Amino acid sequence: MKQYRITVNGKSYDVTVEELNGARSAPMAYTTPVAAQPSAAPAAPAAVPPTPAPAAPAAAPGNGGTIVTVKAPMPGTVIAFKVIVGQQVKRGDVLLLLEAMKMENEIVAPQDGTVAALRVPASASVNTGDALVDLA
Repeated sequence: MKQYRITVNGKSYDVTVEELNGARSAPMAYTTPVAAQPSAAPAAPAAVPPTPAPAAPAAAPGNGGTIVTVKAPMPGTVIAFKVIVGQQVKRGDVLLLLEAMKMENEIVAPQDGTVAALRVPASASVNTGDALVDLA
């Protein structure tokens, strides 16, 4: 984890960035603004509380494995699924296309797995956080 102080429009923010091996992007934890102060010596960065770990996925019925539910990152309309139930996918494979604000967004698999269920039909309108695909 790396900690940075970033100033945007005169307001300073302390951020923590977690590096993930082979990840596409790193999550950022934001804290409350810190008053920008000129100082003669560099100050130690303020302690940032760690971000909570994601909840453990629910157990899959009957197989003892785990199910990971891919959720909509934004409101939009499901244009088309690029996978079928039972298909093996690798992390980063495109699962479906989601149209939001006149743009097609590829929703990708967060991990390797098998498509267990398609939770919405094509052409369905979804809201942020709605379940789209289950991976086992």
